[in-house]
Amino acid sequence: MSSALKSDAVAFLKQLQSDICRTLEGFEPEARFQSDVWSREGGGGGLTRVIEGGLVFEKGGVNFSEVHGDLPADFAKTLPGGGTRFWAAGTSLVLHPRNPYVPTVHANFRMISQGDVFWFGGGADLTPSYPFEDDVRHFHRTLKNACDAHDPTFHPRFKAWCDRYFYIPHRAECRGVGGIFFDHLMPGDSGHDGEALLAFVKEAGRAFLPAYIPIVEARSALPYGERERAFQSWRRGRYVEFNLMYDKGTIFGLQTGGRVESILMSLPLNASWRYDHRPEPCSPEAALVDLLKPRDWASEG
Repeated sequence: MSSALKSDAVAFLKQLQSDICRTLEGFEPEARFQSDVWSREGGGGGLTRVIEGGLVFEKGGVNFSEVHGDLPADFAKTLPGGGTRFWAAGTSLVLHPRNPYVPTVHANFRMISQGDVFWFGGGADLTPSYPFEDDVRHFHRTLKNACDAHDPTFHPRFKAWCDRYFYIPHRAECRGVGGIFFDHLMPGDSGHDGEALLAFVKEAGRAFLPAYIPIVEARSALPYGERERAFQSWRRGRYVEFNLMYDKGTIFGLQTGGRVESILMSLPLNASWRYDHRPEPCSPEAALVDLLKPRDWASEG
């Protein structure tokens, strides 16, 4: 991996964090992101930016990190490279809006090297409590356009990968309505070199705001009550279960001695677990279950 490619990736990831935070703060009359610069014991560090108590965003975090050092030997064997030396840089975000009609959203874009091998990973996915199908189609189409600009095989691959990845086995349901997800994307994949893959990652990262912000603008002023907030809290419990049990970013961060507060910023401010709760049949809440199944959203309508 050339130093120029690494520097280019780091500069993009830092700028992406800045652009996203600035845009999100535009929705808030008072709440602002708090910035927390941190260092990692073993090498590297990052900038965690968290917003809480906003009128639109109840809690959100947008992290940048660049870390390096040695991986635990057992964990190193699960990755594509050789040895235990690693370097990783990434920007990740999770936003939990206050209004139940505005979906939670997650995105992550990263570059990792282990020994002489390097690869890219990332994606973006949507987790609504009360989905509007037009919003879901818009989200998927925006990400599809970003993929298609670089390789027509990317979107079908990464959309299907996302559907598989954000599945909660013990609940036998998808976490949300998907998006795109990719990992271990390395030079040679579909004939692309490192520069071409970084160009795709940049395109996908820049597509996040156009994919999500129109949904926030359309739904954040819709009226809601205690019923909707209670259902949102219950659905957030599913989000917590996935992130703590299956999410690769959480596992990688904890396995590499990452900063716990930054890793767990993805969790909502509030969530609930009601015993054996089942939404009323034919209710708006019950309708969500029918949408938590893989669909070709980008081609509908």
